[in-house]
Amino acid sequence: MKFAPHLISTDSRGSVRVRTKSTTSNDFVSVAATKALLADSLAMRQQRLDAGDMVSTEEAAQMTGTSRVTMNAWIGSGRAIGLTRVKRGFRLPKWQFEVPMWEALPKLTKALGTAEGWAVLTFLETPHPGLDGATPREAIERGLQDRAITLAGTESS
Repeated sequence: MKFAPHLISTDSRGSVRVRTKSTTSNDFVSVAATKALLADSLAMRQQRLDAGDMVSTEEAAQMTGTSRVTMNAWIGSGRAIGLTRVKRGFRLPKWQFEVPMWEALPKLTKALGTAEGWAVLTFLETPHPGLDGATPREAIERGLQDRAITLAGTESS
């Protein structure tokens, strides 16, 4: 008796699925496609890090009248958005230090359930239908802080 190999996986509800493994599978992206995706991702991240609205940790500390050590602590706790670089250190969007965003940021990272800078920035800069196509950043800057934070809570669920 010959048994077919099986793949066991779970869906988003934690239910287990078992399926027979086929000899030809479209379940995986090719190595070449994976390398292309990673290269594109790295290039896009580097482009964002080099954008004109980004500052170093030292510059952010000067803007807020604090130290680099404090700034790093704020990044770690979700008080500030710090984007990791390939090299040591962070780059920070300087608009986060403006009053509406600065007030919203701790609540936003708590609602998202993450302080990871790239995740927070992606959420803030991605247009959302729940905000009539605006980005959460735009909504916060227009005084719709509560709406953006509520949306962040639903995104993390």
